[in-house]
Amino acid sequence: MRIAENVTFGGSGLDRAGDIRGDAQALAAARRDPAATTMVLWRGKPLISMDRPAHLARIALDHPALAGARDPAILLGREDGAPVFASDLSHWTPEGLDESALGGFLDPSEQRHPDLPDTLAFAELRRVMTWLNPRDAELAATGKAVWGWHATHRFCARCGSDSDMAEGGWQRRCPSCGASHFPRTDPVVIMLITHGNSVLVGRSPGWPDGMYSLLAGFVEPGETLEAAVRREVMEEAGVQVGEVGYLASQPWPFPASLMMGCWGRATSRDITIDPAEIEDARWISREEMMEISAGDHATILPARKGAIAQFLIENWLADRLD
Repeated sequence: MRIAENVTFGGSGLDRAGDIRGDAQALAAARRDPAATTMVLWRGKPLISMDRPAHLARIALDHPALAGARDPAILLGREDGAPVFASDLSHWTPEGLDESALGGFLDPSEQRHPDLPDTLAFAELRRVMTWLNPRDAELAATGKAVWGWHATHRFCARCGSDSDMAEGGWQRRCPSCGASHFPRTDPVVIMLITHGNSVLVGRSPGWPDGMYSLLAGFVEPGETLEAAVRREVMEEAGVQVGEVGYLASQPWPFPASLMMGCWGRATSRDITIDPAEIEDARWISREEMMEISAGDHATILPARKGAIAQFLIENWLADRLD
């Protein structure tokens, strides 16, 4: 697919500075670089400048807001030769924090740190991802995913001891048994399944009313992408799929997936859903999908902007999948 990397969080050509991750002196020099900056996360929410156009905020590594951070900033790469990092402020508790407002399907709340300008706010990445340019989106997704991994992998999977951050944040090492652990990415297939002039969509329990998307599922160990597509569609909707191909991928840091967009041609049309997997599935004609995408459908909402499902559907409608 010629426009594959145009998807949100697609590659922006970031220099990830892998050449200095294992060089303690070079890392120390990067942290001392007066041009170095860091993006900031609070409970996985990136710090965003709400000035128009909104963008990912970057602050100096010695900014007072970073005082008390429990771990060193993670090296994300270089921007125009200057080091750029990701810092975590999850130890900070905003005054008057309403915990019930957090963690929803689309968290609308914003948190502002007293040591930062009022124009800067921590905001849910799903909500703001389409506001960001490709570079900011790649940095935000990378920082969120790697810090999320550190938060859930602090103990050695081999012996259970506390592990230490290493390689500029791209590894954890166990001081007890010497094991090394690396950030995890889970492969997921998301499928544009067609039959003639129609595409297969479904919805999961708990989604907002009217929300449908392409079917998706995790790739299992020992399984090809093609086999995962056929298995997931059969398990969720009871539809048989023949020919399968790859289209595009999207890093999806919610919490740590790589969405691999595929196409598939159904060889059957009858739907039998597994209610343990999905709530509903249906075939949507091209004409009806055009109505949905325009926001003019009576009961079905357009696919969420920024998600690879919307990217694949829009390009299917425009005949740009080759």
